[in-house]
Amino acid sequence: MRDRLVVMSKRPPRGSDRDGEASDSPSTAGAGGRDWVLVVGLLAVPMAIVPVDGDLTIVSLWGFFNTAAPDAGAGIGGYPVWAYFLDQPRAFGSLPPSIRAWPLAIGFHLLAVASAVGGVVLGREDRRVTGGLLALAAAASLWVSVGLATRLGVGTTTGWLAVIPVGALATLAVVAAAYRADLRGIVER
Repeated sequence: MRDRLVVMSKRPPRGSDRDGEASDSPSTAGAGGRDWVLVVGLLAVPMAIVPVDGDLTIVSLWGFFNTAAPDAGAGIGGYPVWAYFLDQPRAFGSLPPSIRAWPLAIGFHLLAVASAVGGVVLGREDRRVTGGLLALAAAASLWVSVGLATRLGVGTTTGWLAVIPVGALATLAVVAAAYRADLRGIVER
């Protein structure tokens, strides 16, 4: 009986199933456990870059940065996203749908970071959840970029590259590189 208690108290190694055998379950740590770095890094990638008339506007998850800010001494100005929504005289529901998608992009990115980092800290991650959240984050970021492009007249009054959806492209690249196999498992079942 004592030997049985000792055996039962041993935890299987990380990335293995209950019997200690290697597991290919999507609920294990990522490839080398470094995918979380890519997910966290996406928080610094801008959603869109808008090069207009020699000035550069960066639309990030956290706000706007512009090289042509008239009141900035260094020529670079910023406007945080929370100030944008708090200073807005219109109700949130009356804003354009692409602007209302902005908080969704932030939320999906933060939930994906929590899932990936939680996987490292706790030793378990359902990679399908992280990959799915990143796919939703990419869709929301793309929606924001398309809305900006529409308001700037992309393809009609401005060139096709007036708004570059860097965030959506980078997020989809991380999904394809790190989470593709896990998400494919959902579709094939």
